[in-house]
Amino acid sequence: MKYWLMKSEPDDISIDDLRDSANHTMSWQGIRNYQARNFIRDEISTGDSVLFYHSSCKVPGVVGIASVINQPQLDVSAFDPQSRYFDPKSDLNKPRWWQVDIQFTKKLNQIVSLQQLKSDPALQNMLLVTKGARLSVQPVTALEFEHIVKLSQTAE
Repeated sequence: MKYWLMKSEPDDISIDDLRDSANHTMSWQGIRNYQARNFIRDEISTGDSVLFYHSSCKVPGVVGIASVINQPQLDVSAFDPQSRYFDPKSDLNKPRWWQVDIQFTKKLNQIVSLQQLKSDPALQNMLLVTKGARLSVQPVTALEFEHIVKLSQTAE
């Protein structure tokens, strides 16, 4: 099993939206960054765990946990002209964009803010806190994942 951090703006998809969705499941689609796409296409697998992160909001941070419930598949939004993620250069024979479905596991007791993540010595090597790291899908280590979950139980 691998561990991931997936970012979403809460106005777009929040942890509550995931929890309240049918079967507590949503497609993680619309990723239009090649490095994040490569993580989805090449490394994410069914059963992987996800830290759900709210970005571009008043208090950005980790707000919940989800799990990946299927293998990567074509991102269907790339082929839908009505979708804001439509990509006219997408080709079914040579897919450009990929998605996975994630399922709600739990909402954290307390948000673990970006400020808290950046100031924690145990997380200094975490991709999220490195300068210029803006990927919406990024790997985390098992130790980072467990540490953040513990922080959520004691966060202010």
